[in-house]
Amino acid sequence: MISAEDLIAGAAAEHAVEIPQALLPEAEDRRVVLRALTVRDLRLIARAVRDNDDLSGALMVRQALIDPSLSLDQIGALPAGLLQFLLAEVNRISGITASEEDVVGALEDPLVQASLLLSRELGWTPEEVGKLTLGETMLHVAALRGRGG
Repeated sequence: MISAEDLIAGAAAEHAVEIPQALLPEAEDRRVVLRALTVRDLRLIARAVRDNDDLSGALMVRQALIDPSLSLDQIGALPAGLLQFLLAEVNRISGITASEEDVVGALEDPLVQASLLLSRELGWTPEEVGKLTLGETMLHVAALRGRGG
């Protein structure tokens, strides 16, 4: 049986991706290096896009792009078609077969929302929240709601 370490190690795998010439006609080398997004990445992105859903694709590409490393401003300056290509590749290597809207929608799941609430209100890391049982999570959320959290 596969170990937990083997499962987690898959998140560190790097994937070289060739950008189509039509998207970068002037570039000699059109390869970039991406990594798969983790659950932690998606939680952070969901928290960051709470007020601006338009940022989710750019943040997903920014988080997954290893080489070259680009700032969010640089990601925002990319041609739209190139950003869409990179986002599709990030989804592919991350095993996300859903659309960007589906991914953002999945972040509305009650357990994800509970995790975000515990992180925001109590300052807990995703690792700390992940160690809780479902019952413990519900108990903490109920306690926060009872105090107006």
